[in-house]
Order: sequence, then structure tokens, then C-alpha cells
Amino acid sequence: MRPPGRRRRGPGLSSLLAALTFLTVFPANVIPGAKQWAPSQQELSGSRAFFPAVGLLIGLMLVGLEWGCSEVFPVYLSAAVLLVSLIVVNRGLHLDGLMDSCDGLFGGFTQERSLEIMRDSQVGAFGVAGGAGVLLLKYGALVSLLGFAGHDPKWSLLLFPMLSRWAMVVTLSSFPYVRQQGLGSPFHQGGKNWSTATAAVSAGAAAVLLGGIAGAGMLAGATVIAWLLGWATVSKLGGMTGDTYGAVNEVVGALALAAAVALLPHGWLETLPQF
Repeated sequence: MRPPGRRRRGPGLSSLLAALTFLTVFPANVIPGAKQWAPSQQELSGSRAFFPAVGLLIGLMLVGLEWGCSEVFPVYLSAAVLLVSLIVVNRGLHLDGLMDSCDGLFGGFTQERSLEIMRDSQVGAFGVAGGAGVLLLKYGALVSLLGFAGHDPKWSLLLFPMLSRWAMVVTLSSFPYVRQQGLGSPFHQGGKNWSTATAAVSAGAAAVLLGGIAGAGMLAGATVIAWLLGWATVSKLGGMTGDTYGAVNEVVGALALAAAVALLPHGWLETLPQF
């Protein structure tokens, strides 16, 4: 029997709010007309269905910021504003996960030592190098994307945050979680089939509508890269952690931006005509 006031299991508002609460800084942890709300494990696990949708919302934020910045700032400063906004919108959670993952994966020689390093709040040389490298790649890609004369960057700005959040769904669905308790453990408690299928449908529709054939190709590439990153991580650690999910998001997001830069000047990354 469900506790009083608990919503029925399945996709819905509670899972969407859980995705917003987990992936962004937006205050979505209060249901209108209700008391303070905390998502259940079932709702957190089901929230992956809305990861691509939250990525699209972040993309909409970037489009609005780019439009405003382009009126007053040069391309270089506009790109910096977008990059900082990406970090702030998720509280730096994914970037922190990337740095911890780099420290653990490259600094530990055994599974136990790697996991111990990743629990440490201090950042080492591998983490600094990994975080700086991804940020430089993103900044260079954003400068290039915003600087293309005659090409509208808004579809690319919508697309790449969605692809990076979809990449987390791929690893959540494909690989085990290595810790008994951790940031990512609630996502492995149930509701995997419907939530993964819902995320796949929404990600596929968005990729085709926003990018046409090239968008579908970028979705396929993001899926393969996410799976390979997950496979390499599991080979090293025996499973995924919350940090490694963030690392997958950051790496796939940077590579998706770079792919958009390569495709946009050739006219390959275009929305469907009827969209």
C-alpha cells in the first residue's frame, strides 16, 4: 500500500520534478499546493525518462543567453558566459564528477584504491588536467559555433545538452552501480524499462527534429561513445559511480559540441523543414 499522498508509480510530474531537482539548480523540489517534497527511490529511478527533456530546457536557457549576449558582447565573452552558465546550472556537479573520475581512474592502480581516491574531496593533478581540458574544448567549440557567419547556432545549442544527458541514461541502463550506497544508487532501484524507453524516444525525436540526419548521427555517436566510456569504466572499477555518470555527461557534451562545429558550416546540421 502506498503512503498517503504518494503518487502512483510511472512517468509523470513527480519523475520530471525529480530529474529537474537532480540535474539543475532550479527549485523544483516542491509540488504546488503540497508540503516539502522529496523524491522516492522509484521516482528518482524513473526520472531518467526526463533527462533528455531537462537537457533541452538547459539548451533553451543557452539559446536565450546567447541571444541576449550577442546584443552587447563579442563572441569570446558570449562563449564564456554560456560556459559558466553550464557549470552553474548543475551546481558544478558533473564537472566535479569528471575531475574525481580522472583522479580515480588514472591515479589508482587497483579498484579499491581508485574508488577511495574518488571519495576524496580533494582534487589531484589528473582531475585538474581533465577538467581544464574539457572546459577548453567546450570554450573553443562555443567560440567557433557562435562565430560562424550566416549560420544559426541555436539548434546546436539546444541539441548538445540533450545528447549529454541522454548519454547518462545509456550508462545508467547498461552498467551496474559499484557502490552499496552513493549518489547514483537510487537510479538502479526500479522502473528501468519504461524510463529508458521514454528517454530513448524523446532523445530520438529531438535529435531528428533539431538536426535532421546529422542529428540522428550525433545521437548514434553519443550512444556509442557513452557505452564505450561506461565499458572502460566498468573494466577499471567493476561498475559505475555517481562521479562517472557526471564524467560521461561532460565528455559527451564536449564531443557533441565539437561535432556540431564540424557539421554546421557544411549545412548538414539542419532542422527538418516542417519543424
